Amino acid sequence: MEAMDLLLRGVTVVDPGPDRVVVRSGCDIAIRGPTIVAVEPTGHLDPAAARQVLEGAGMVAMPGLINLHAHAAMVLFRGAAEDVPLEEWFNDYIWAMEANLTPEDIYWGALLAAVEMIEGGITTVADHYFEMDQIAQAFVEAGLRAHLAWTMFGQQPAEELERAAGFAARWHGAAEGRIRVWLGPHAPYTCSFDFLQAVAREARRLGLGCHIHVAETAEQVTASRQRHGLTPIQVLERAGLMAQPLLCAHAAHVTVQDIALMAAHRVGVAHCPKTFLKLAAGIAPVVAMREAGIPVGLGTDGAASNNTLDLWEQMRLAALLQKHERRDARAIPLHEALWMATGEGARALGEEGRLGRLQPGYLADLILVRLDGAHVQPLHRPEAALVYAVRASDVDTVIVNGRVVMAHRQLLTVDKAEILRQARERAGRLAQRAGGRRVQTYSL
Repeated sequence: MEAMDLLLRGVTVVDPGPDRVVVRSGCDIAIRGPTIVAVEPTGHLDPAAARQVLEGAGMVAMPGLINLHAHAAMVLFRGAAEDVPLEEWFNDYIWAMEANLTPEDIYWGALLAAVEMIEGGITTVADHYFEMDQIAQAFVEAGLRAHLAWTMFGQQPAEELERAAGFAARWHGAAEGRIRVWLGPHAPYTCSFDFLQAVAREARRLGLGCHIHVAETAEQVTASRQRHGLTPIQVLERAGLMAQPLLCAHAAHVTVQDIALMAAHRVGVAHCPKTFLKLAAGIAPVVAMREAGIPVGLGTDGAASNNTLDLWEQMRLAALLQKHERRDARAIPLHEALWMATGEGARALGEEGRLGRLQPGYLADLILVRLDGAHVQPLHRPEAALVYAVRASDVDTVIVNGRVVMAHRQLLTVDKAEILRQARERAGRLAQRAGGRRVQTYSL
């Protein structure tokens, strides 16, 4: 075959699909530019035709994980707000500390998040936050693929929409197509109906989707019915937000009618089970949404509510919680759990056919995972190990858009030591809250 930029040799391919996982041992994967061009039995591809060869014997090659909902820079508040109800968590801690953030803080926070995500095998992230130019720059430098939404509350509608449009003009399609832009209204309970309508109009004008928090708690649904006579999902549809692609973070308290409405439109869901559990917010009806055809992928949410950006943890929690909630051990079997972390996330982002599979023609976003640790041995089924035993630290190598960004646990794109130093230096100032209160910060 023609020259290859990268050849992965001797791997076990794990290719999740909507109906089953294909496992093939003894394979080579050829990459040219940003694209997978061949997956063949070892020995069928000539290593001499490759500019770079990575030996993968004893490792699984699989699509990179897709994190559908994060607030990357909130790693700076990791562990600062614990054991408090959701309203207190927001009002007394998070919003009070976020007032301290500078654009430079957000840049370094995004880099710290990028390090954690790459080390855990995440190759694509959908992020929802402020100062998105800083986050875009950080992710470009780190080598991630990202779908970015600048958070808007509608307090200054014209200015916020203009800022979001300017961000889209600067970044949509940047970095060899790795950066995509979405509009980011915060939520139907924080944005007025008029502003949601304005966002919908702007999304249509710009040809962009919207990424929004919705139906996070039962109280939000009750308040929406009292205020609008509609559920939060129905508010989004009535405002016109479903006319363009829509990514709904959480959707933990959707009704049967909501699910039918979402299934009739281009709506994806970011399921963040650890946050739901930690803040006692309830568990989303994942099986019912998936049965309706809604693409439900996985998100970490921010590290302020989750503490880690570990999508392996989210994957196993998603499966275990649905088994528990439905009293059915067959709910979310292995292939569905892996698909939610990869191809289903791609569907929710409108990236199906480009991301989430290990097949020729797909973008070369893939990871190599070691399965030789005591915690995964003996290895009866690789897919079972990946869902229920693998740790983020088992990820050995990460490739995004055909570029190796981590090899054998060594980051190749950013200076991890400097990023950690910057985060530690900023932690004390960022932990200050209103009224002179402060969250204790330790330096180890």
